[in-house]
Amino acid sequence: MTEEEKIFAGKMFDPRSQELRDLKHRAHIACQRYNAMDEYDPDRQQVLREILGRVGNTFYFQGPVQLNYGCHTFIGENFFANFNLTVMDDARIYIGDHVCFGPNVSLMATNHPLIAQERMGLDEQGHTTMAEFADEIHIGNNVWLACNVVVLGGVHIGNNVVIGAGSVVTKDIPDNYLAFGTPCRPVRPITQADSKRDLILEADREHFSYNLR
Repeated sequence: MTEEEKIFAGKMFDPRSQELRDLKHRAHIACQRYNAMDEYDPDRQQVLREILGRVGNTFYFQGPVQLNYGCHTFIGENFFANFNLTVMDDARIYIGDHVCFGPNVSLMATNHPLIAQERMGLDEQGHTTMAEFADEIHIGNNVWLACNVVVLGGVHIGNNVVIGAGSVVTKDIPDNYLAFGTPCRPVRPITQADSKRDLILEADREHFSYNLR
C-alpha cells in the first residue's frame, strides 16, 4: 500500500515519505508562483487549475493561498476564496457549487495522534519520524465561511450554510443553518427574514438580478 493509499484508507501515514513530499512539493511550487503573480494576470488561474483535483469553470482565489497537496481538493462551480486561504488537504476535501470563503479560512483535513510517543519520534540517524492520519472534509452548495473560520477533518457542512467569523467547526452542520462559535454549533435556520433585498438601490436591480432569483 502506498503512503497516499494509506491516507485514503484512514490509516497512519508518513508525511515525510518521498512519495508524499513530491506530491506536496508540486502544489507548494504552484502556490508560490500563484502568490507572486499579479491578480490581473490572465494566466494566474491556470496555475492552480493544473494542481487541483477538480475545479469549476468559474473560480477565484484572491491569494495568498497555500495548498498542501492540491490534487486532493475538489471544488465545484463559482467558487471564491479571499486572502490567506490554507488548505491542508492530506485527506480529500470536497467543496460544492457557489461557495465563498472570507479571509484567513483554514481547512484542516489532517491530524496527529494525541499520545506524544505515537506522534513524533527520532530515528537512529537523527531524523524526525512523524505520524499522521486524516479524515475528509465535505462542504455543500451555497456555503459561506466567514473570516477566520477553521474546519477540521471529518466534518460535513450542509447546503445553504453560513459559518460565522472565528468559528472552529469540529462537528457536522445541517442544511440551511447559521452556525458559529468555538466549537461551532448550529444556532438557527436561515429564513426569508434574513433577506437584505431592501439594501439594493433601484438603479442596481438589474446588476443584482442573478442574486434575486
